[in-house]
Amino acid sequence: MITGDKKGTGNKPSTPVGQDKTTASQKYKTALKLALAPRIREFRFSFHLMSRSVTSIAGMVLFAILVVVAAFPWLFAAPGPGFDPFVIPQDFDRPVPEPPGSSGFLLGSGQNGVDIYYGIIWGARISMAFAIQVVGFSVLIGTVVGLVAGYKGGAIDELMMRITDIFLSIPGLILVMAIAAVLGRDLSSTKLALLAVWWSGYTRLVRGQVLSTKENTYIDAARASGSRELKIMFRHVLPNSWAPVLVQGTMDMGTVVLVMAGLSYLGLGAPHGYAEWGVMVQEGQAFFVPGYWWMTVFPGMAILVFVMAFNLIGDGLRDVFDPKMRR
Repeated sequence: MITGDKKGTGNKPSTPVGQDKTTASQKYKTALKLALAPRIREFRFSFHLMSRSVTSIAGMVLFAILVVVAAFPWLFAAPGPGFDPFVIPQDFDRPVPEPPGSSGFLLGSGQNGVDIYYGIIWGARISMAFAIQVVGFSVLIGTVVGLVAGYKGGAIDELMMRITDIFLSIPGLILVMAIAAVLGRDLSSTKLALLAVWWSGYTRLVRGQVLSTKENTYIDAARASGSRELKIMFRHVLPNSWAPVLVQGTMDMGTVVLVMAGLSYLGLGAPHGYAEWGVMVQEGQAFFVPGYWWMTVFPGMAILVFVMAFNLIGDGLRDVFDPKMRR
């Protein structure tokens, strides 16, 4: 009986399943590193450009302080048990305003023992949350509307932009005051009033960027390769149009807080007693001339620092995205 030679039959040893998974995982990590490498380099270069500016560094330092205070206000001013932390506690046994450094009042007190320091700390949380919500939703709405209008064009563009023009044609602050007056004195009403008018500016900005971006050759190449419109819009057009939106949104963070404080000062924002800087300024104005300056100055300084922080960061981002600065 002749037995065939099994040598050279081409049979290869099988690879263990665990080894296959390890190899696939390594390949995925390598591909991820290669894909993220350009973005990491871009981020480092952008940070390097911002670090060259003293004003940008100052803005980032102020921003970091505001974030810490807004995220953990109870570490700096603990609220009383069972009380609303956003309502400034009062001490009716001390009805006359006391100067900074008084017992229990680091930054002084207001009428009926209102703690100015407590209002400054918890006011940072209210202002930060308010600005993030208003600017965030405004950017979202304005970006989607502007992207669709700019990319689609035609009747869709005309309809969306004429609606946007209606909101842009009315003075923003007047419209906000009218809406806030109808909805009543409450921060939620102020937020809705600002959202009703703030999105239109981002719509106009995004549309202009999209009209310019969609004419580039890489967009034509994406269309020629058979990519769907949604993929082209959100993967190719939008990422190359978002830089001015980021700069404008950063600066609007301070502007929104400034408008909120102004509305509260006029009686259209937060109710009396709230840890909101505009309310504190409004309640302290009557005591400024008699000499109780701290009731107005410290909340005003808090508004100034908040607005300055985001304006300085916005200026730095604008320099980073400027093609002349990146050469």
